[in-house]
Amino acid sequence: MALFTRADGQFLFARWGRPLVPVVFGVEDATVSILKGAIEAVVALAGHKMAETDPELGANLMIFFLRDWAELTQTPNLDRLIPDLPETVARLERADANQYRAFRFDAEGGIKAAFVFVRMDAALAEAPAETIALSQIVQTILLWSDTAFLGTSPLAVLSDGGPAILKPEIAGLIRAAYDPVLPVAATDPSHALRLAARVGRAQ
Repeated sequence: MALFTRADGQFLFARWGRPLVPVVFGVEDATVSILKGAIEAVVALAGHKMAETDPELGANLMIFFLRDWAELTQTPNLDRLIPDLPETVARLERADANQYRAFRFDAEGGIKAAFVFVRMDAALAEAPAETIALSQIVQTILLWSDTAFLGTSPLAVLSDGGPAILKPEIAGLIRAAYDPVLPVAATDPSHALRLAARVGRAQ
């Protein structure tokens, strides 16, 4: 399945192996509520769980909103979370990127932490907060391919200026991915067939 096959041809699938504990930086309280509402909705869709605290990390889903990538190098202790932080910032600046996600994994290969960075450029500034929130959590609930959503979006917009909704096929895939019978991580492409079979049965 292309959504989990990386640009180098490697198949790599992972879902969260523990409850999500989110924390949001750089936005007003009203926007924090929108973000947490989107996280709760997608976690419920997956049949997964949230918690008040992670016993190992405290918070395991950190979402940062910023206006310039250079802010990352000025954030205390962030270099402990993001290896090679100066090089990463330089690469994001060269690419004129507006988002970046970094994941950490447990011994079984499941996601144990994610760090999400959103640079509010002109394009994102025009998008509804609900759309940004939903897009970020959908792209963080699973380890998608690095090319999964290039040129396309996991969301669909029903009306001009209105908030987006999750595409049904992506929603079905998220539900299938969290089937407790399936492993939290896989590198064998046959895993895609198991996912497809579950999506097919649900339709």
